[in-house]
Amino acid sequence: MSVFENVKIAKKANILYEGHVTSRAIEFEDGSKKTLGVMLPGEYDFTTIHEELIDVESGELEVLLPAQDWKKIVAPQSFKVPANSKFKLKVISLVDYCCSFKKH
Repeated sequence: MSVFENVKIAKKANILYEGHVTSRAIEFEDGSKKTLGVMLPGEYDFTTIHEELIDVESGELEVLLPAQDWKKIVAPQSFKVPANSKFKLKVISLVDYCCSFKKH
């Protein structure tokens, strides 16, 4: 889906790693949430509360998920991150992404 309709968008950006990772939260009519963002080249550590599906719209990165080896992700490609976990990213080239949160 390239266009989201009938959503609420957070005015304030989420800014991490001194501005190298930014996103904006969006909420759909059914209460589901996503973030749309950009990551500049670099290495980043993240933690999750909910299961996440990360769609890489453009760019290239490597991801290290729990109990797995590094995996290269090249747009357009997606990967899932388990709930309540930590993961690492090595962003090779600027990444435009959409992250969907799955609540249980």
